[in-house]
Amino acid sequence: MLPDTFLSHMPDALARLRAAGQRVVTAESCTGGLLTAALTEAAGASDVVCGGFVTYSNSMKHHALGVPLKLLEDYGAVSREVAAAMAQGALGHAPDANLSVAITGIAGPGGAMPGKPVGLVWFAVAGGGTVHTVSHHFAGERWDIRTQAVRAALGLLLDHAGRLAAE
Repeated sequence: MLPDTFLSHMPDALARLRAAGQRVVTAESCTGGLLTAALTEAAGASDVVCGGFVTYSNSMKHHALGVPLKLLEDYGAVSREVAAAMAQGALGHAPDANLSVAITGIAGPGGAMPGKPVGLVWFAVAGGGTVHTVSHHFAGERWDIRTQAVRAALGLLLDHAGRLAAE
């Protein structure tokens, strides 16, 4: 599981999301549900976290989230376009949510291809009628990449929630 030092920040993160009036849904690939697990580690998470989708395969991305097959074929699962479609799909399939975050990447040790090295992770946050995407290239072993991705996703989620609350 994630380090206690990281999990100790979850009550504050949930309080910030709650104060911003956000209800969250996640769409995770390379992190395999770690973000959702971290968010629900804290008591009282149920009034902020609606749930999550673990869509590790392209088929699940398509069937559970509605990611168009054409996007998966043209850009690959690890791309800005697919991350955005995952975030939008999660939001569309979670009627109580108003904010989503998606994570798709290559945690390694295999899976790299030209232009997509191990450690490349794409993120998308959707809510308030906008979708924000960003990528990071993390270093380390598989577990390191996955935990860094969870930290980055939480930061993006909180930043987006803060922007929405300020509007």
